Amino acid sequence: MATSEDTGAPGERPDTASDPSSPAGAVTTRAVLLIIGVLTLQLAFVLSYVGAFHNPVPRDIPIAVAAPEQQRQQIVGQLEDLPGSPLDPVRGVDDADAARDLIERREVDGALVVGGDGTDTLLVTTAAGGALAPALERVLGAVARETGRELRTEDVVPADAGDNNGLTPFYLVVGWCVGGYLCAAVMAVSAGAHPSNPPRAVVRLAVLAICAVASGIGGMLIVDPVLGALPGSPIALAALGALLVFATGAATMALQGLVGVVGVGLAIALVVVLGNPSSGGAYAPPLLPPFWRDIGPFLPPGAGTSAVRSLVYFDGNAIGGPLLVLILWAVVGVVIAVGAAVLRTTLRAGAPSSRRVRRPS
Repeated sequence: MATSEDTGAPGERPDTASDPSSPAGAVTTRAVLLIIGVLTLQLAFVLSYVGAFHNPVPRDIPIAVAAPEQQRQQIVGQLEDLPGSPLDPVRGVDDADAARDLIERREVDGALVVGGDGTDTLLVTTAAGGALAPALERVLGAVARETGRELRTEDVVPADAGDNNGLTPFYLVVGWCVGGYLCAAVMAVSAGAHPSNPPRAVVRLAVLAICAVASGIGGMLIVDPVLGALPGSPIALAALGALLVFATGAATMALQGLVGVVGVGLAIALVVVLGNPSSGGAYAPPLLPPFWRDIGPFLPPGAGTSAVRSLVYFDGNAIGGPLLVLILWAVVGVVIAVGAAVLRTTLRAGAPSSRRVRRPS
């Protein structure tokens, strides 16, 4: 009885690539390219996180100085001239109340209140990120020791008791962003990265919107009341979460519409590799190297983290900029995702038919 190896023509080798028992074909060319892409993302992840976090150095932390008018400019000048420029004394103010007001409006990250008895007060806010207050204490503590003054610290806007080191907003935003690009990726994997026509693209965006609303509500319920990690503003927090999830997912769909399944990898690069370390979640922007501190506010994790902190701790102050960034990501993502589907449909309609014409028998 002839075997499969005997059926070929004399001298021909069997097609081992199509034989499931043969090791040939176990790793395709496409798989090799995808592995190279994964390796690139992995190394970019290491480079980005280590590059951002390995040596946090304060630079241009915006603070206010409350001091008598005759001393104010001299003190501001001394702080501006510190080696390495760790502080950016944005302005001088008359008293501690004015300084607190600037912190609560998120115009500065701290304030130095100069006392007449040789004791100064450093006003900080741990709600803006746990690493920022210790950085200010180190810098201004060294200045106080050099000038022979005492320095005490007052937390003007503290993080909630359930929000250890002020990191809960960051972790909440990370979860929302992951949900956004995974939702878009799942639809791409299950039915193809390129929606075949504009109506299907719109349906995917509608499904994404439903998932975004559910994610926003779910995330809000988990952080408060389930865990008691963030106080107040439940409806606004859920709405912000829905916007963040939709913006991230729409951007992922836009990238998929342009470059196919590779768009998922690009979305991960934007959100995880670049967005998370630059978000100001683990270290506030003034503690990050220039590249990361510059891009962070314009990526979804950075805008989302800042918006959550503003909403939960600062009565919505300074939330306008981050909200605008998220809205732009959502709108541009929708426009590109639908536009790519329209273009693909137009090109397909204009292409010559590839069907064979039957010859009469």
